[in-house]
Amino acid sequence: MVEFTRLNPYRDLPDAFKALSALEAAVAKSGLDPGLLDLVRTRVSQLNGCAFCLDMHQHDARKRGESQQRLDVLAGWRDANLYSARERAALGLAESLTLVATRGFSEAAWEEAHKAFQPAELSALLFAIASINSWNRLQIAGGGQPPKRDGAES
Repeated sequence: MVEFTRLNPYRDLPDAFKALSALEAAVAKSGLDPGLLDLVRTRVSQLNGCAFCLDMHQHDARKRGESQQRLDVLAGWRDANLYSARERAALGLAESLTLVATRGFSEAAWEEAHKAFQPAELSALLFAIASINSWNRLQIAGGGQPPKRDGAES
């Protein structure tokens, strides 16, 4: 259960919450690797500064077997040889779309993603990036807080 310090937009507009959740369900059924999606969601949440989503997606990634090292250096993915070409393409596109207002859209990031993914996969990736940006903004605006973990839980 999410703790909000300002406003719970999910409670106040449940149909919108259901619609965004349906988008997540469609992305999950797309066939994209859940581990790749964890990395994208974590990186976008880093860029947006969303503590709740960072906690959730890193927790999910570790439960799926993602290494702590790869999560620890994700912000520096360009300088680390820990990520596949496909992961790099997804992360580059995610950064470009998340920062589009300040940096513009990167045609180079698009070309790399276009080479790495089939059209249906690329479309699913675009929806995943749009979705996590929406979740981040809702969490931040509402003051969503990560749950307190006991330290034993990964």
